[in-house]
Amino acid sequence: MSLFGRILRGVAILFLVSSLAPGLFGQCRQMGGALITNFGGVDANTTLGPASGDLSGAVAASILGVAPGANGTTVFTVQHHWVTDAGHAIFFKVAEATVAPVAPGVFGVVSYEAVISGGTGKFAGATGTLHFTGEADLNAGTIALRYSGRVCLAAQ
Repeated sequence: MSLFGRILRGVAILFLVSSLAPGLFGQCRQMGGALITNFGGVDANTTLGPASGDLSGAVAASILGVAPGANGTTVFTVQHHWVTDAGHAIFFKVAEATVAPVAPGVFGVVSYEAVISGGTGKFAGATGTLHFTGEADLNAGTIALRYSGRVCLAAQ
């Protein structure tokens, strides 16, 4: 085979592999949005509310524990429950939210990320991490957060 033929064959193989790769290996993309939740939607230690944006649907967070953190912060151990508008559940590993007081009973998020560990439907086998910013007003029983991160869907 000539040099030109080998190059053409190599380009054709690269084109074929790159066009099949998203279907074989899944797809990753940046996602973002916001959520607002209220304590007491399920029980006194669980928040419940709507999520908007790329993962719009309903979200709940169960507070599993609260501990003092460094430099006057508080660390909440949290289990997330998320169902999209399409009815797909997104599963998360247990997360830690580090918050700092900004007023009596009001806390700003210092560090908070949630790791995706699969789900149902299009989120079966999904991976990724969501980062949160926002505040919790324990006086009013409300939480308002923005989320952003990279979510990788498994090949279907």
